[in-house]
Amino acid sequence: MPPRSKDTNLVLLLSVALLGWLIPGAGHFLIKERARGIIIFVAIVLTFAIGLYIGSVAVVNPVTGKIAYAAQIMNSPFVAVIGRITIDNHYEVFGKPNEIGQIYTSIAGLLNLLCIVNAVYLAHLRKTQPAGA
Repeated sequence: MPPRSKDTNLVLLLSVALLGWLIPGAGHFLIKERARGIIIFVAIVLTFAIGLYIGSVAVVNPVTGKIAYAAQIMNSPFVAVIGRITIDNHYEVFGKPNEIGQIYTSIAGLLNLLCIVNAVYLAHLRKTQPAGA
């Protein structure tokens, strides 16, 4: 296999990262780690969905929950749509459900960030290994 140019490798790495952010686990799918991609997708989507179930969509609030929102947005750009719905419709949640929901959704986002970094790292390793390795 001929070595890839730096531009081609950079485009691949950026594609893996962007795809992994758009759909959790999709970056692993792109580098042919299908089983890992499915596991990541299920784990992150279920964790995020449980957080929404516990605290309602109001836990995604870019105005009052800025720190949690910064972690939540790592799930997918779809979180911005949920945040917009929350602001426009003035949804509110208080107390323990809010806190637990924010924790679950934030953990899902941070977990997806780790998975994106892992997918980019694996893609980088595969393109830089010698031909005999």
